[in-house]
Amino acid sequence: MRRAGLLTFLLLGILAAVEARAHAQDADTSEPRQAQPELQKQPLTIISRGGARHDFSVELARTPREQQVGLMYRTSIPPNGGMLFIWPAPQPSAMWMENCPVPEDMVFVNPDGTIRTIAENTVPESLAQISSNGPVLATVELQGGITAKLGIRVGDRIENKAFGQASKG
Repeated sequence: MRRAGLLTFLLLGILAAVEARAHAQDADTSEPRQAQPELQKQPLTIISRGGARHDFSVELARTPREQQVGLMYRTSIPPNGGMLFIWPAPQPSAMWMENCPVPEDMVFVNPDGTIRTIAENTVPESLAQISSNGPVLATVELQGGITAKLGIRVGDRIENKAFGQASKG
């Protein structure tokens, strides 16, 4: 019985160490030094007021670390790609372009799925904060210049499962 108890204790210790390491990786706050691997993608559609539908496949930044790294060090963003940051509750969003070598369009999304603000062609590598100018539920980073090219404007609607029924309307 003593041997079985010792083995159980050792196994529990190993499991606890593995779990602690996994949590430590999620809580990593060190300065990112390279692009993160491609994240899980989701479809996202922007519907212009005229009814035009613009379909994207965006990476979903879920964890604090994924959100911290974002599109850093990425040397290109596909015209139909980007990254979606969903905040736990509506809040002001302040983004920046540190370690981002290509311009982006940042689309700040109200809780009802409508676009609140668009920052077009942000300056690569800039540390200047880019503000949502009020509480938003999400931020979408797209290829720089794509919103102007497609005629996407403030007030247009975003459909994505992150917005649930709020984006339908």
